[in-house]
Amino acid sequence: MLPVRQWAAICLVFVFGLAIPPAVEAEEEAWLALSDGGIVLFRHALAPGTGDPRNFRIGDCETQRNLDAAGRDDARKIGNTFRDRGIRVDQVLTSEWCRCWETAELAFPGQWTREPAFNSFFQNRSAGPAQTAAARTILEQWQGPGALVVITHQVNITALTDIFPASGEGIVLRSGPDGLVLAGRLPVSAFR
Repeated sequence: MLPVRQWAAICLVFVFGLAIPPAVEAEEEAWLALSDGGIVLFRHALAPGTGDPRNFRIGDCETQRNLDAAGRDDARKIGNTFRDRGIRVDQVLTSEWCRCWETAELAFPGQWTREPAFNSFFQNRSAGPAQTAAARTILEQWQGPGALVVITHQVNITALTDIFPASGEGIVLRSGPDGLVLAGRLPVSAFR
């Protein structure tokens, strides 16, 4: 079911001959791809700051940047929007960083699994090529029928897609004859 603002845009096209804004069209293409077993790469929801503290440890959230109240709210909205749109989610993979798995838990409670291939390599760029290759292999093997949701970091998404996503933004991919192709983007404003 389309949100009211998108129905209004469609009605304006018929009544006044106006074009549908490209952003709305691209967003709907992204949702269509997900309903057909696509993949979405989410940058974790808002966790203020950049990188990680010097004393960072994977198993200790006290040593990491974590979601703030707005980030937790955005994560819940992501899950609510998927459910409202009836998007079947077959698998949720997440980085081992607390801000990623917390995003996953708030959006898709109990459905997620940690996957080290999606861990950040922001502070260890030499790990980037091998991790990106491992992540790409996981993505290319996805066959649905439901969507694959991956919650990871900006650096990982940029390495895979050449796109610099905002916190909480989803980059949607689908399989094409030549591998994975961009189906669209889901900005934070897409989630209610």
